[in-house]
Amino acid sequence: MRSLTLAPLALSAMLLSSCVSIGAGGDPPDQLISLTPRNSAPAGSNAEGMIDSAIFVFEPEVEDRLDINRVPVQIDPSSVAYLQQAFYVDRPARLFQSLLAETIRANHGGLVVEGSDPGLPNRTRLYGRLVEMGYDAQAMAVTVTYDAVRIDPEGKVNAQRFSHTVPGITADVLYVAPALNDAANEVATSVAQWMNAFG
Repeated sequence: MRSLTLAPLALSAMLLSSCVSIGAGGDPPDQLISLTPRNSAPAGSNAEGMIDSAIFVFEPEVEDRLDINRVPVQIDPSSVAYLQQAFYVDRPARLFQSLLAETIRANHGGLVVEGSDPGLPNRTRLYGRLVEMGYDAQAMAVTVTYDAVRIDPEGKVNAQRFSHTVPGITADVLYVAPALNDAANEVATSVAQWMNAFG
């Protein structure tokens, strides 16, 4: 009975090991992963206003495993590897910041700025933490999770977690990359709608 139980698990581990890696060695990737917004401000559109009425979108905080341009793979609750041939064009936090800012810009219609804090006290700020943007090997799913923190010009703080999972994804960059883009866009759209609800 024990050998029959372990055999499928061993086979699964062998198949997964061909798709994930621990180091960054090997041949260079055939493609790089980016995040493309579903909704963008149209070319030629203008946004203007006072600086204290703008929305400032800051780069989210991340754990070390998300602080490189690799796609993390959660093997089990305590083990993480990286998907082979899966490299982001930039750090995940920076990519998500740009996606989030563009999505809010398209939905909000006002002045949206991404980058560093200009040091002005009266403004709406969006901080956050990118909790997850990777692949779960056991669930065969891609998940993006973002903890948003909104601070209005008066200093009032609102916080909410946003998450989206795309299930049934094979551990291959050809399938993981578009699933990451879909999940990230779903989260960004939800955040934009949440921000709009404050007026």
